Amino acid sequence: MFIQTESTPNPATLKFLPGQAVLEMGTADFPSADTAGKSPLAKQIFATGQVTGVFLGTDFITVTKAEAADWQHIKPAILGAIMEHFQSGAAVMEGESQAAHAAHDGPDEDIVKQIKELLDTRVRPAVAQDGGDITFHGFDRGVVYLHMKGACAGCPSSTLTLKMGIENLLRHYIPEVLEVRPVAA
Repeated sequence: MFIQTESTPNPATLKFLPGQAVLEMGTADFPSADTAGKSPLAKQIFATGQVTGVFLGTDFITVTKAEAADWQHIKPAILGAIMEHFQSGAAVMEGESQAAHAAHDGPDEDIVKQIKELLDTRVRPAVAQDGGDITFHGFDRGVVYLHMKGACAGCPSSTLTLKMGIENLLRHYIPEVLEVRPVAA
């Protein structure tokens, strides 16, 4: 098994490409070892030490390192954990996966449907290239709340991406959108 690695705009994260499907569909975000209970793969990666976050995509794994850690020292252990997991044939996730976006109904249901469609078709494929994901969290009085995951969480350029990219895109297509804000995990 050959696992490729790619850097991301976030220097604390690295994208691992195992050359096979990781998740059948959607994504899974584990911002700490305590949250990795449903994923044997994420647990194995956290067990290598110096890892503060694991994010799973359809064909990639994004790992966030501790601030004091050096990629040269921890990357071999992470590669080993990923390789060992896939060679074991164990499931990546146990149980059912959750929906990517938060549910929303009420008077703004049509607007939210448009927001989610733009996120799914224009935004999420682009940020997946950088090892992250951005999902809908809420909409209230013209403000769209988005959840940044994987390499996007804590990325130095995430504010610029939100304000100059996503906010401008949503405001262009949906006049009811006035602002975009990130939410904490």
